[in-house]
Amino acid sequence: MGSPTRILVVAPSWIGDTLIAQPLLARLAARGASIDVLAPDWCAPLLERMPEVRRVIGSPFRHGDFAFWARRALGRALAQEGYDEAVVLPNSWKSALVPFFARIPKRTGFTGEARIGLLNNRHVLDKVARSQLAQRYAQLAEAPGSDPLLPLPQPRLCSTPEQQAAARRTLGLPLDAAPVILCPGAEYGPAKRWPVRHFADLARRLAQDGLPVWLLGAAKDAAVGDEIAALAEGMALNLCGRTSLTQAIDLLAGARQVVSNDSGLMHVAAALDRPLVALYGSSSPAYTPPMSSRARIISLKLSCSPCFQRECPLGHLKCLEDLMPEQVIETLNNVFHAHP
Repeated sequence: MGSPTRILVVAPSWIGDTLIAQPLLARLAARGASIDVLAPDWCAPLLERMPEVRRVIGSPFRHGDFAFWARRALGRALAQEGYDEAVVLPNSWKSALVPFFARIPKRTGFTGEARIGLLNNRHVLDKVARSQLAQRYAQLAEAPGSDPLLPLPQPRLCSTPEQQAAARRTLGLPLDAAPVILCPGAEYGPAKRWPVRHFADLARRLAQDGLPVWLLGAAKDAAVGDEIAALAEGMALNLCGRTSLTQAIDLLAGARQVVSNDSGLMHVAAALDRPLVALYGSSSPAYTPPMSSRARIISLKLSCSPCFQRECPLGHLKCLEDLMPEQVIETLNNVFHAHP
């Protein structure tokens, strides 16, 4: 029996998109491939918890960086790895440079941005037939012109009880708590964020029912977390900006339930199979839904949404302003009783 096919996957730059790519990795791994992933450092904790990934190679390029000569140097350094194939997930021209300079013989991706010379196993993207990003990525595991086998495998991150306990000890959190975790951030912009007062109202209602409430997010979400905690009159513990992504994974793994905007942490909670309520405003659940049977999506489906804008172009944000905490509570109860 020959050695496994060695594949280099060039990952996207967003946390959520990295998780959405895991079904593709699962399909490649099921065929016996050994998979390395070239990814930004901030996505590495996710990939390190995916059983399909052999090694994570840190990408020094930030989103939008061209850095032609640095990409050429990295590609030449990776040439000695002897990869059989590269799968390039971003659609930009520059994202295909490293595999090209690494002289990887089979370079797979979607045709776009004049990449004909850089990719030699090209797929044509049909956005209508492939409405979900996960399906688009998974198509790259097939021959060009072939459809991905549906249903796709669900993303799954590993988190052991020992890792969860270690994260809580480091952060000084009770080991026996089963919190409801609220994720109030969203990297893309304000039009994806449920209002602070709604999060605070939800936190108060949950705490009054005897449930511990933790707020989780990045450092840039710390001020919003402080505001929610203050409006909730101390009934929510703000952990925004206090954790690493690795610790956030292990905290979410131990959550009783999770309520999140459409964000990277929403996809993390889904990949950890936690009961999840996902709140959608300006974005589309048809494009990047949480891939979990334990997730429930709330979207008011207004005529003006999804608009995919960073800020509400109409100035009212009714898609989220009019989504009330009572509806979230009802959905939380339904999802928990269906999947305790």
